[in-house]
Amino acid sequence: QVQLVESGGGLVQPGGSLRLSCAASGFSSEYYAIGWFRQAPGKEREGVSCSTTDFANKYYADSVKGRFTISSGNAKNTVYLEMNSLKPEDSAVYYCALTKQGCTYFGDTYYPFLNEYDYWGQGTQVTVSS
Repeated sequence: QVQLVESGGGLVQPGGSLRLSCAASGFSSEYYAIGWFRQAPGKEREGVSCSTTDFANKYYADSVKGRFTISSGNAKNTVYLEMNSLKPEDSAVYYCALTKQGCTYFGDTYYPFLNEYDYWGQGTQVTVSS
């Protein structure tokens, strides 16, 4: 059974940092990439970052380039999303998800299709506010 569990969300002041974790289990080698998404109230879910499972290829949305970093976690099958210079507009529920399709991108920007992702975590809330 595939499971994705996000953690690390919380309340942070503008300009601050958070590190989100996604612990994945039960998935086969057919799953080629893992993505991070976010959804703010009243808005559509949007892709934030994606990495192939070997971490050889990584992509970011334009809105987070230079501020967010996706990386391999210390534990097996764990993925981090390091978020720096956080802004109030980064506030959202953040999700990780698995796909067999790889990371969809244009140029060097992450442009995912949500229906490419087969499994999703339950999400973790990030609130950026003073």
